[in-house]
Amino acid sequence: MGSTGEYLAFLAIGVVLVVIDGQLIMRSGRQYLRQAYGPEASAAAPITRLVVVLFHLIVLGVLALISAINFGGSDPLVRVVSKLGIILLLIAAAHGLTIAVLTRIRERQRQLRLLQEVTPDEDAAPEIEPEPVSRRLIPRSPHRYSEDDIEHVQRVSDD
Repeated sequence: MGSTGEYLAFLAIGVVLVVIDGQLIMRSGRQYLRQAYGPEASAAAPITRLVVVLFHLIVLGVLALISAINFGGSDPLVRVVSKLGIILLLIAAAHGLTIAVLTRIRERQRQLRLLQEVTPDEDAAPEIEPEPVSRRLIPRSPHRYSEDDIEHVQRVSDD
């Protein structure tokens, strides 16, 4: 079983590593998303913040769990270094996953912007008036009726 000093040293070093990596993701992620948001670049900061908060919560939770695991060995330094090695690998995996999430958000935003650029404004589109249709003449059916069928129904209903 490890000592309290060993436990606290691991937690302190682990928390510092997580916070530093989270800040790196926050700064670079915000700039990364700003390019995709264009004129709405102010929306990149809150989205990046949400993703980074999720990163912090997950990695700090894993850090807390790893701190409770007792690795074998009699030397406290070896145990702390072993736990730090595991947490560094997990931070790297979480960092990669976070970058993948930011990339997915960026690509969705780019696609949305392209779609908005390609799709004309609704105000600019010409309005098309629908042709008047007599509801009593055209029954609701999945079948299509020819002009002759409609004329026949009109003649029969007028008689």
